[in-house]
Amino acid sequence: MTVHTIRIPDLGEGIAEVELVEWRVKPGDVVAEDQILCDVMTDKAAVEIPSSVAGRVVELGGEIGQMLAVGSVLIRIEGEGASAEAAPVAKAPAARPSPAPTPVSTAAVTASPRTLAAPAVRMRARALGVDLAQAQGSGPDGRIVHADLDALQRSGVRSSGIATDATREVKLIGLRRKIAQKMQESKRHIPHFTYVEEVDVTELVALRDELNRQYGAARGELSPLALIVRAVVRAVPAFPQVNARFDDEAGVLTLHDAVHLGVATQTDAGLVVPVLRQAQTLDLWASAAEIARLAAGARAGKATREELAGSTLTVTSLGKLGGIVSTPVINRPEVAIVGINRIVARPVVRDGAVQVRQMMNLSSSFDHRVVDGAVAAAYIQRVRELLEHPATLFID
Repeated sequence: MTVHTIRIPDLGEGIAEVELVEWRVKPGDVVAEDQILCDVMTDKAAVEIPSSVAGRVVELGGEIGQMLAVGSVLIRIEGEGASAEAAPVAKAPAARPSPAPTPVSTAAVTASPRTLAAPAVRMRARALGVDLAQAQGSGPDGRIVHADLDALQRSGVRSSGIATDATREVKLIGLRRKIAQKMQESKRHIPHFTYVEEVDVTELVALRDELNRQYGAARGELSPLALIVRAVVRAVPAFPQVNARFDDEAGVLTLHDAVHLGVATQTDAGLVVPVLRQAQTLDLWASAAEIARLAAGARAGKATREELAGSTLTVTSLGKLGGIVSTPVINRPEVAIVGINRIVARPVVRDGAVQVRQMMNLSSSFDHRVVDGAVAAAYIQRVRELLEHPATLFID
């Protein structure tokens, strides 16, 4: 028998190190060639690392949460054949002849002979301090799903009801650590200022309802977000400063003609920002369909690295949870982010009379180094004009 050393592979795009977020094997396990050994996190996505040999696991090269340099020892496996130092090829998308690795799918993976669960479920279980071995899986083949974690929590509260001062320490790893790092870098480097504008979206909501009534069955249902995104994009040409990326080390601001719109999306693993590319070229329904596709892929953990990179301007919305005002953090190196607060019916004075109108706030942040307050205000007011007179959204 020979001990084979498998190293962290070169994942391209200048990636120098990765974070180890989950082991799929342990010392003593027998693995097959191409079996997934672990999940690692790059700057953009989680990646599955397969085994390049078959044999028995002798040694793991790191602990969960540890940063490992490309080329460093990942694992040692005892098996047949001559001694070799292998750097396996990370799994690529099934129908894409691309060197980019595939983000981890939320399809079930086996962590032990007893439990089946998706990576997002495992990450949530760790955060909750829940032992997956105690959960009853209700998914296919006994897979543990989020509803099973909810049931386990509910049963624990009902069964104990005992006062406690217990605490848990949860280490930030994987996507959650990347989010924390990006937010910290953004706030440290960018002097944010937030501008809030009130918008009467009564006519916009009425237009959305009418479009859905006439075309929903054939072309798909529209959400208010689809129309708001159209306004955000159509207001850009007059204010190119907001659709830009700023290299603060080189002191270079790059203005983009194309709007590659980041759409902040909440997932079980944390906030990710898939990119609606060439948003200025898409009609209303194409935009809505692509936003839905990107969001679904992000929530399922299937967004590719290309879909998560290269945005020039970002919108963020919590939908019905959006509150009345927020202070969104800019997606560095961008210079602006448009925050969408929830739509609420409330009384307003209009034409000298009190009327109930559908109202919404836009809470948007800008990089004060390159976007002046007057420019930011004028841009958001232009978005407001388009939303309050939605017919103008379709006039070139």
